[in-house]
Amino acid sequence: MAEHEAVETAPLDLAIRALRARDRSAAEIDARLAGRGVGEAERAEALETLARIGYLDDERFARTRAEQLAARGSGNALIRHDLAGRGLAGEHVDVALASLAPEAERAAKIVQRRGGGPKTARYLASKGFGEDGLAMAVADEG
Repeated sequence: MAEHEAVETAPLDLAIRALRARDRSAAEIDARLAGRGVGEAERAEALETLARIGYLDDERFARTRAEQLAARGSGNALIRHDLAGRGLAGEHVDVALASLAPEAERAAKIVQRRGGGPKTARYLASKGFGEDGLAMAVADEG
């Protein structure tokens, strides 16, 4: 009986271990468990348990990750790409982006710090900022 119970808790233990180092999305945990050979039903049960006890919350994860990326100077396109790549649903991505300061404000801070011009515009483009941020960098040249 104890051996059977250990097998049943193994997927949950694997998922909890994965969450010890950092927060992850449900899709990331699911992929990690699938990679360890855990069956679909067992994965679903482990994910449901983690969500129920508050260890796994894709909306919270999306907001936190978006805030981290924005603090590092990322624009909305890069943040959206990162969150989507982590398997987060579009509605979670949209909520996370809406919770941030507007992209134009974030771009303005970077332009203020780096100065305007083509070099800053290229920098902003590489960080996933949209046309408004790029226009601001070029307009601030001089």
